[in-house]
Amino acid sequence: MTDAGSPPPGIPRVLVVGSLNHDTIVRTPHLPAPGETVLGEDLIQRFGGKGANQAAAAAAAGAPTVMVGAIGDDPEGHAYLTRLKALGVHPRVAMVGRFPTGRAIVTVDTEGANTITVIPGANADMTPMRVAVGLMDLTAADLVVVQLELPLDAVIQAVAIAADRGARVVLNMAPYADLPAEVLAYADPVVVNEGEAERLAAAGLTPQSLVITRGARGATWGHLEVPTADATVVDTTGAGDAFCGGLAAALLGGADRRAALEAGARSAARVISHHGAQPDHS
Repeated sequence: MTDAGSPPPGIPRVLVVGSLNHDTIVRTPHLPAPGETVLGEDLIQRFGGKGANQAAAAAAAGAPTVMVGAIGDDPEGHAYLTRLKALGVHPRVAMVGRFPTGRAIVTVDTEGANTITVIPGANADMTPMRVAVGLMDLTAADLVVVQLELPLDAVIQAVAIAADRGARVVLNMAPYADLPAEVLAYADPVVVNEGEAERLAAAGLTPQSLVITRGARGATWGHLEVPTADATVVDTTGAGDAFCGGLAAALLGGADRRAALEAGARSAARVISHHGAQPDHS
């Protein structure tokens, strides 16, 4: 596992356990119907993956940040290692020989609507053992961020290790999947969008610490509500990921709920002001 100069234990860190993808974005006049061929207007390559997006946002907010995940032993994987370092994220990632680096194919029309197909690749090889290695020096001073673009047993392992060490967990339930109630109960907070919140409620799950992002209408944490931060909207891709990263960085620094929500909103505003889900570093 690559571990390039990670912050030492004792310095509070955000450790993101999650996905790393290369995104291929195709812009089209409209989204193709089944069986229809549409000519693309351009083709854009970006770095993505919900986990890496969240790590990038946490680092941009000033938190010492470690990325725990898996990439392929391929040009895309090696490029991602360089990318993480450029963003100030410490890569603690397994380089997998039998799977390529994860990919996402995104089609976006002129109105901003999109379809996304994710090919997990090496993300699917993120086992509980790899998680245990990535979190081997986790302490109670740290904060763990997880989302659901990894196998669920890896997510459950990450939360179990955090609970054992007394570390706080921010759990982003995206893309939505059912998790054991005890996993949701430990997370503080669980972060969902409105659609995911509806699915939680339909499943009879009501986490005591629940953040709901509401797009242009801001975000809530229980009865507390904050508006969105001012921004010129260029591309909303990754706004939710950036929110989670900014929120996590603020919580690591001791922010209360309102301040953490506001920090998440500012982080989301920064990312929607440019193309792509991460800062546009080379």
